[in-house]
Order: sequence, then structure tokens, then C-alpha cells
Amino acid sequence: MFTRILLILTIALGLSSCGRTTKFLAYEGPEITSIVVNKGARRMYLMHDTNVMRSYDIRMGFAPEGHKQFEGDGKTPEGTYVINRRNPNSAYHLSLGISYPNAQDRAYAASQGRSPGGEIFIHGTPSIADSSIDWTAGCIAVSNAEIEEIYAMVPNGTPIFIYP
Repeated sequence: MFTRILLILTIALGLSSCGRTTKFLAYEGPEITSIVVNKGARRMYLMHDTNVMRSYDIRMGFAPEGHKQFEGDGKTPEGTYVINRRNPNSAYHLSLGISYPNAQDRAYAASQGRSPGGEIFIHGTPSIADSSIDWTAGCIAVSNAEIEEIYAMVPNGTPIFIYP
């Protein structure tokens, strides 16, 4: 009887480990040396030198054309930035911070008497978001499964090149 109970418990524990129980994945592949975003194509690429390691469909700010200049403009920044922080408790599953605004972004907004905004991230998607439209306030959104992979692969300090 004890052997049978032990067998049942072993099978149950084995089956429970089949499904992932954490959003924090491990990555042991080649170093991601940059991220390239093509806003027009709605694609993001994780690069190892000149090799594409992964690519993703993305959603952006609700008014994605052009460079983000002001808080609330709904645009996703364009230019060269860096992944500078991580949020494991993001309201959007997981998120990686983008170093917008830089000194040039702040100076331009100040010259217009406006705020450049900030808090731009690569993040997951809430269940209420329509994945077929651009819906963020200026961030780059992917699926929750994809942000788990990206979060594991991309270290802080990784440059991100965002092109029109």
C-alpha cells in the first residue's frame, strides 16, 4: 500500500513539473549584443553580433509614426538607447526599461516647454489588450510568453536601436 501511495505521489509531482510554474526562464545561448526594432515592419530582433537570434511581432504606442518627443504623444521613441532596468513585478507581466529620454530628448522637450515623458519599456500584454492594434503609451509590447524569453535573454546594458 505504501509503495502504491509513493508511486502515485511521484507521478503527481512529475506531472506538476511538466507545466511551467514561473515566469523567470533561464537562457544559456549566445550573448544578445543588441536589440533592433523596425517600427514600420512592427518587428523586433534580438541580435548576437550580426546574427538574428530571435524575432518578434510588436505593438507600439497608439500614434507610432515619428519619434517620441513629448509625454502623452503616443509615440514610440526612435534612436539609440540602452536597456537600463528590469521590472519583475510589472503590471504588464515583465518589463525591460529603455533609457528614453536621453539628454537630447530632454533638451528638445524643454525647448518647447514640455515634458519628454519617460517610463518606456519592452513589456508583456494585459489580457484586455487587442493584439492586432498599437495600444501602448509609447512602449514596445510583445506576448507574455515572449517577454519571458526576452527578459531571460537580454541583460541590462544591451543597446537597443529603434528605427522608423
